[in-house]
Amino acid sequence: MSVEPDPAPDSAASYPGDRLLSSELPALMAQARRIRDGGHGRIRTFSPKVFIPLTHLCRDVCHYCTFARPPRRGEPAFLDREAILRIARAGRDAGCTEALFTLGEKPELRYAAARHALSELGHETTISYLAEAMRLVLEETGLLPHANPGTLSRDEMALLRTTSVSQGLMLESTSERLCQPGGPHHGSPDKAPANRLTTIALAGELRIPFTTGILIGIGETRAERLETLGAIRELHRRHGHIQEIIVQSFRAKPGTRMATAQEPDLEDLLWTLAAARIMFGPQMHIQAPPNLSASDYPLLLDAGIDDWGGISPVTIDHVNPEAPWPHIAKLRDHTAAAGATLVPRLPLYPDFLRDLNRWIDPALTPAILARSDGGGFAREDRWTVGDAGHPAPPAPSLRHRSAHPSILSLTERAMAGDELAEDDVARLFTARDDDLASICDAADRLRAKTTGDAISYVVTRNINYTNICGYHCHFCAFSKGSRHDALGGPAYNLDLDEIARRTAEAWNRGATEVCMQGGIHPHYTGQTYLDICRAARDAAPGIHIHAFSPLEIHHGAGTLGISPAVFLERLQDAGLSSLPGTAAEILDDEVRAQICPDKLSTASWLDIVETAHRVGLRTTSTIMFGHVDRYEHWARHILALRRLQQRTGGLTEFVPLPFVSKEAPMALRGRSRQGPTFREAVLMHAIGRLVLHPLVPNIQVSWVKMGLEGALHCLRAGANDFGGTLMNESISRAAGAQHGQEFSPPEMEAAIGSIGRRPRLRTTLYADASEERRAKAFAAAPLAPVVLTPPHGAARNRKSPLSSQLMTCGNSL
Repeated sequence: MSVEPDPAPDSAASYPGDRLLSSELPALMAQARRIRDGGHGRIRTFSPKVFIPLTHLCRDVCHYCTFARPPRRGEPAFLDREAILRIARAGRDAGCTEALFTLGEKPELRYAAARHALSELGHETTISYLAEAMRLVLEETGLLPHANPGTLSRDEMALLRTTSVSQGLMLESTSERLCQPGGPHHGSPDKAPANRLTTIALAGELRIPFTTGILIGIGETRAERLETLGAIRELHRRHGHIQEIIVQSFRAKPGTRMATAQEPDLEDLLWTLAAARIMFGPQMHIQAPPNLSASDYPLLLDAGIDDWGGISPVTIDHVNPEAPWPHIAKLRDHTAAAGATLVPRLPLYPDFLRDLNRWIDPALTPAILARSDGGGFAREDRWTVGDAGHPAPPAPSLRHRSAHPSILSLTERAMAGDELAEDDVARLFTARDDDLASICDAADRLRAKTTGDAISYVVTRNINYTNICGYHCHFCAFSKGSRHDALGGPAYNLDLDEIARRTAEAWNRGATEVCMQGGIHPHYTGQTYLDICRAARDAAPGIHIHAFSPLEIHHGAGTLGISPAVFLERLQDAGLSSLPGTAAEILDDEVRAQICPDKLSTASWLDIVETAHRVGLRTTSTIMFGHVDRYEHWARHILALRRLQQRTGGLTEFVPLPFVSKEAPMALRGRSRQGPTFREAVLMHAIGRLVLHPLVPNIQVSWVKMGLEGALHCLRAGANDFGGTLMNESISRAAGAQHGQEFSPPEMEAAIGSIGRRPRLRTTLYADASEERRAKAFAAAPLAPVVLTPPHGAARNRKSPLSSQLMTCGNSL
């Protein structure tokens, strides 16, 4: 019998009771799996958390509970602050992201010992102390607090909203029978269904991401379970605040009144899970704790769950201390054996991260962003862009050789040259485990077919002629005002003589290219850029001048009152050879409004690059990713480049530039993520290869951003170019990247040989460099010290105040 999920109900009583009650279990479970997979695909989540039992005192007397207990002589009524931090620090050190505070309900209303202990701690209520404890843990350890404090007033929930990223309350059951004499909830005023429904409703009104669920096997009927789920569904329909539904089995515990009660069997649990999935549809998260099902827990996946709940590597389940957590490695293996991928999550689910302004107190946003990846899940590694202290994780490998058919189909279509849809490209970025390895393998095979086994590189010098910029990009640690000496050193504005000297020195050291970029100096005009080109061309007539982003072209043309096309032609006459496709960041105006609101729009950037191609100037293309953007933005950006290349054929390469967060202003202010994860960074190169095929043949890796080991990973995942030797690099370094200033040709070729590939010294436009250039590069003398002309000196010593581009600032190179 097939059971379809119901549409949103009009009332709590609207549920598919008769159909679900009469359905056979295998058909019910099959339908639940199909619904689940339609919403969550292969992803199965868990929260790595630490449990902090703030107090075991409780005014309720649930007849199955061993967590709550009366005051004991010699035992503190509440954990003190230091005890809380000891537990939290252990969780942080073990890789947890969540601090789950468990506690009894309102013990001060029943016990004088609770009131006295709270007074000693400087509080009148348990909720007040809980709020302080959660703030303490967040500030001292960075763990994200989640609170399960029971029924609350509006004011109490609002207070906890300022210190917790989510809250929870198990509804358990709406059956009033269970609160009558002899029932499991008799004598527990906080278990009255109306009280608990009121708390859940208040959470919705206050926009609190919320966890709730049912407890099965305590005397309720299956019909009553459906009624309880229907009540939750109605509240979620009104407010959209329910993150997950927990279905938890009653466990009989010695020492309780229900010690001899019959526990629900596996079939009963599977039926309830499948019913919950069918009632709530594909998007809701349905959870069942694996430790309560012992060796049977892998079977719960067959009933439609997508989440395992909180798993702690350091603390027991204080509510069910007799039930140990499964080892995460074993949980991962069981999940993989079911054809799914285990992914750690935050106590805030990805859908809620997409709208933090609505769901989260602003003070909590920085901590959430710092721990999330581009898909809204928890960061899985300690690798950081540009940080030499955390090496790249091991390369992905095919463990079970079971990449999902949808992934295989998408990669096959891309390898055939088909254009993928935006949703399909975004789907590729969610890949993990076997799917990740499959994408990287496909990209590498396509690389071998397209460009062979050679890894190319260019001997180049970066010349950043000014770090003064009139724009205010929130990711940039390179640019500054004329008197700002904070990050990245003092403000400077190079003399034309210094630009000429560096260009000539680069040529003498074997360079075929100078890459010139800088800030958008407010005094620069189009003539400034023309003067820069002429200075470089006169200093080294044979060198390729790769300079000026689309933003600089826009700025220079505007100051001269001419079109970008005319300005580009004048720059060509002055010696310009090609343009870097920087200042692109993310080609999506939703993102640009957050990170570079005064910069070129997406359409303007694309128009100027297309104009450059029309007048005969080739360009590179870049993406600067891993900040406030999401996978759909990355997909949109890459597809925009593909369509541009279809029109013009002017792009030489695609260069992923992972966001360096260490000194970036928006990261320091807690307004962005901490750059992409290593998985995401490698995937960007692999997916770039696939999605841009066959139009853009070259995928370049930035060794400055990725580090040597990270770059070698990318060269095994579709990239074929190592970029430039970079005799000087200022922009990524200003943003906090720690990797070297120059990667010499002998070092670069040794690295290429270490992975069994053949080095190829190239020019900017991917022709082979001459033997004369190669000989010069391998016999290069040490660089002379650079001279950074102060802004006032620049004004005195030059006809026009020189500088321009690196508007891409601290991250776009």
